Amino acid sequence: MSVIVSGISLPWEEDKQIAIKNAAKLCGVFGAGEVTFEISREAVDARKGRLNKVYSVKVSGLSSGKEKALCEKNGKIRPCSDTTLSELIAPYGGVKTAGSPRPVVVGLGPAGMFAALTLARMGLCPIVIERGRPIPQRDGDVSAFVRDRRLDPESNIQFGEGGAGAYSDGKLTTRISDPVCSAVLRELVAHGAPEETLTKAHPHIGTDLLKNVVSAIDRETVALGGEIYYNTAVTGVRTANGRLVAIKTASGEIPCTHAVFAVGHSARDTFSHMLSDGIELVPKSFAMGLRIEHLQEDIDRTMYGKFVGTPGLGAAEYFVSNREGDRGCFSFCMCPGGEICAAASRPNTVVTNGMSYHSRSGRNGNAAIAVSADTSLFPSGPLGGVELSQRLEESAFVLGGGDYTAPAQLVSDFLAGKPSASLGRVKPTYPLGVKLCSLDGLLPPGGADLMRRSLEKFASNYRFFANGDAVLTGPETRTSSPVRMTRDGLGMSVTAWGLFPCGEGAGYAGGIMSAAVDGIKQALKLAETLAEHVR
Repeated sequence: MSVIVSGISLPWEEDKQIAIKNAAKLCGVFGAGEVTFEISREAVDARKGRLNKVYSVKVSGLSSGKEKALCEKNGKIRPCSDTTLSELIAPYGGVKTAGSPRPVVVGLGPAGMFAALTLARMGLCPIVIERGRPIPQRDGDVSAFVRDRRLDPESNIQFGEGGAGAYSDGKLTTRISDPVCSAVLRELVAHGAPEETLTKAHPHIGTDLLKNVVSAIDRETVALGGEIYYNTAVTGVRTANGRLVAIKTASGEIPCTHAVFAVGHSARDTFSHMLSDGIELVPKSFAMGLRIEHLQEDIDRTMYGKFVGTPGLGAAEYFVSNREGDRGCFSFCMCPGGEICAAASRPNTVVTNGMSYHSRSGRNGNAAIAVSADTSLFPSGPLGGVELSQRLEESAFVLGGGDYTAPAQLVSDFLAGKPSASLGRVKPTYPLGVKLCSLDGLLPPGGADLMRRSLEKFASNYRFFANGDAVLTGPETRTSSPVRMTRDGLGMSVTAWGLFPCGEGAGYAGGIMSAAVDGIKQALKLAETLAEHVR
């Protein structure tokens, strides 16, 4: 076992080995021995006129009695619950049995990718179904959309190997506190992510590096006996007596008794197919909004103060939120030194998202400013949230001129309630160009007024939000899934035994990390159920 010693704050220029020495002192460890130390987390603290690094140190090799005593005595010391994928699958070593059915994984985004890797490591040789294309061909399709305004509905920023996560910056920040997170990070590093991914408080890989990591993970899945069917759209499932018997695709049925269903939050047509086949879906509250762009130098100056420009400090990021009654407005997916990307997956719609490369060296920083949308604001029915978001995406297409140009507005004009006529210091990065107008109609009911009040509040805390020439571009409608595919205590759909809804699309995750964690957990639950099925 191990413990984590957290909150070790040192001046920026101090060597990290001093953090290890401080941890040893707090643990009462002196001199050589079998106790080992490693930096487990590193964060930047530029508050109160000081620039510090704050470390957490993992200490291994202490006796269980000493670990317990330290944790009880010192609030900075807690048990370490980190784990690895090998440790997680170890109890399932006997799952593979002669004649056992091959599990299926639907979707190859973060959830499906990690579910498939987990099943492959167990020797279960999963069949993976992905509607889009492998990353090299997908890159070409994404480039063609930007170059020729020719959208491929099956291969784009939302669909294809790696899912939406492969083109959305590779931010690994998560609000869940789960030991499985460490397994995800270790696998990402093992497959090519930078070593610093394991220790940064806000780890970030970057779209340019993440795509190679994704391909490496999928190659291992195939090397271990898995198969990946690209260009294969799922059109539903077939059940018999409440049990899964096949996955339906545009190319025919794939017999199947156990499947992880991880289609992602943009597979709106797949939701309709599942509903038609009797799978229970319920509407889920989610958030929609606009992308805001500031000059990154303005963000850095506000967040770092006199320390701006310090070598190694990197581009600053932020998080803002405002709560009013039962609704909120908050920043989401902040991309320092990044750009806004064209994220449509349906023809004649405009959707925005944000991304950064690993260097985060772009001129602008962007983030989604999203307002919550309760199910009471949706049209009736399980897919009411889907319908609302699609209406906004179609309206944006019309506002932009009908050629995938995105509608945009200066913050000062948005606050004043008038259309914009010209740009200021901030030049939008949306690759297909923007058309200045009014964006009020691209937000859910009541969202525009809530966002105005929130932006004014944010400006009182962060100076760069007071810059009237910051640009809003929209809409941002894919923050999370507008539906939930209900599952029982075993992780299965309540209406289809053997079907394991998973990840963002099923309504159980929000971001790369939480989706990957859910993918691993659902794969483990599938393996346990499969073992019982075989027995």
